[in-house]
Amino acid sequence: MMTIKMKKGSSITDKIFKYVAVGAATYVLVIIVLIVINLSTGSTQVWQKEGISFLTGSDWNSVDGRESYGAAPYILGTLVNAGIAMAISIPLSFGIAMFLSELAPKLLRTPLAMIIELLAAIPSVVYGLWGLLVFRSYIQNWIEIPLHNLFGDQSIIFAGTPFGLDILTASIVLAIMIVPTIASISKEIMLAVPNSQREAAYMLGATKWEVFRIAVLPYSKSGLIGAIILGLGRAVGETMAVTMLIGNATGAAAFPSSLFGPGQTLSSIMANEFAEASQGGLHLAALIGIGLILFLLAFAINIIAHLLVAKVIKSHEGAVLA
Repeated sequence: MMTIKMKKGSSITDKIFKYVAVGAATYVLVIIVLIVINLSTGSTQVWQKEGISFLTGSDWNSVDGRESYGAAPYILGTLVNAGIAMAISIPLSFGIAMFLSELAPKLLRTPLAMIIELLAAIPSVVYGLWGLLVFRSYIQNWIEIPLHNLFGDQSIIFAGTPFGLDILTASIVLAIMIVPTIASISKEIMLAVPNSQREAAYMLGATKWEVFRIAVLPYSKSGLIGAIILGLGRAVGETMAVTMLIGNATGAAAFPSSLFGPGQTLSSIMANEFAEASQGGLHLAALIGIGLILFLLAFAINIIAHLLVAKVIKSHEGAVLA
């Protein structure tokens, strides 16, 4: 019976690799714990004063002696803004990824994929400036004003005066920002599906759409969900572009009651007011509390993403075994 002797240097290398890997994982956990501790201690003052009303209230007054803070409009604004952006970006991203992976000729696939990846690398402030100086007028004149003239104030969704700096404009620009990220990741996931799956479907007489539906999509579900959640994470935490375009209303006026109305998100309220908040004051504590809510929201999104991916993988394995 043969025995394999490990070299002494190899065992030392394995130990070094183990310590480096454990150290890297520990570093991530330490950073997360420190962030939670700092945000929790920094916002203690506002939680003690406002209590649960900080999550459910809508008043936002930073005047000394009359200070009152409620984050509900900004939580809803974040969710609505991200939800609209995802509803626009997911079909576009999957369509782009499907074209690049299944339909595009090789001469077009590479340069088009490079352009999409380049769009994903553009800073958000550039998207914000473009949306503010160029895109806003097109949204106002071609979408908002016709919809307002058609439905008027009879529809709650399209009520209000179309101004271009509102939830709809911010959501559309945010969707444009998210599309390259989701599309590029989805394309790589679809290309990773073995060609044998496609060839088997073609041998059965399937069309291109049927090949995508029965051969490509089932094997890439978990990765596509991960791409969607990655895009959602960026949508929830986006700051500069949204701050430039959403209108920046405060208090009860920030509730997302209409697509044509101004709003505010958790990240934009921090960007707008952090510079004017006094050190050690309740206003600063409220903004840090907003940061804690945003962190917990992003953390919850990631947990849900992992659960969904695990569920999809488990169901897919069960289907294969069946």
